[in-house]
Amino acid sequence: MKVLVVGSDKIFAIENCYVKYLKELGVEVNQFSAQSIFYDYYQKNILNKLIFKAGLSSVYIKINQLFKQAVENFQPDVIWVFKGMEIFPESLQWASNKKIKLVNYNPDNPFLFSGKGSGNQNVTKSIPLYDMHFTYNLAIKKKMEDDYYLATAFLPFGFDISEALYDECSKQEEVIKACFLGNPDKKRAFFVEALAAEGIEMDIYGNDWSKFVHHPKINIFPPVYGNELWKVLRRYRLQLNLMRIHNEDSHNMRTFEVPGIGGILVAPNTPEHRFFFVDRKEVFLYEDVKHCTKLMQELLSLSPTKALQIRQQARQRSENSGYSYKERAEHALKQMVLLHA
Repeated sequence: MKVLVVGSDKIFAIENCYVKYLKELGVEVNQFSAQSIFYDYYQKNILNKLIFKAGLSSVYIKINQLFKQAVENFQPDVIWVFKGMEIFPESLQWASNKKIKLVNYNPDNPFLFSGKGSGNQNVTKSIPLYDMHFTYNLAIKKKMEDDYYLATAFLPFGFDISEALYDECSKQEEVIKACFLGNPDKKRAFFVEALAAEGIEMDIYGNDWSKFVHHPKINIFPPVYGNELWKVLRRYRLQLNLMRIHNEDSHNMRTFEVPGIGGILVAPNTPEHRFFFVDRKEVFLYEDVKHCTKLMQELLSLSPTKALQIRQQARQRSENSGYSYKERAEHALKQMVLLHA
């Protein structure tokens, strides 16, 4: 089987995990980095940003021309589009007319856009064109099946950590503090400052946090990627998880990344978090700021031995339950093989 993966090739892109493991599974994979082409154009200078915001840019036209060239050159059996903000519906229809199966995976909510990077009309208009939708969210899966009669498959987020990296991260000296790793929005900023007001000292990593929060108990650091991200997730006594509005009832990438590296996750009490992990054993689920504060205080006061036990339980659950991206890729491939048959 030949699969053309359309999305991003940046270091933080989830697509990279699937490309790696699909290749290991014997799939012939090519990657067309539509999102990266757009990102490099948009971030190049202020003029490009202004032209795009004014609706005068031809960058999407160029990307779709390159997309068609990539399809013609590779002749895939399946095109797997991640989100798809840069790909015109007309381009997908063109590929479908060539009897190529179309698959989508949207790491955000295709029905609710929470920011300029979470969706656009290309995403919305393309929904009915796909032969299969992978989704991380059970509520989205039900909506697609009940309201749109679309073929769907549940594909949660996961983690991807080598044994060598896990061993390196686990040897770090523990920092007995709370941490949050992610970019800000008003809702996240309110929650973090509310915790600080309750006496929780926290280190936060991400872009532009200084524009959102100002509190003596909040320490701001730049975003981290690659191996350094995993080290930060493991190093702190606990990791706070804050959901975006588009997945309030679901889960996100940190749901699996933190337990996967043996971190202690403090996350919202959602149905999917309860589905994947045992509360107060493998993760700690909160209802509101007051409850979250209480859980954090409890975790920060644990002995190193008890904290290590929780870390080991979280890691073991992640491994035994098949939450790695290698196993996610195996599941995705089975669905695409059935689709192509």
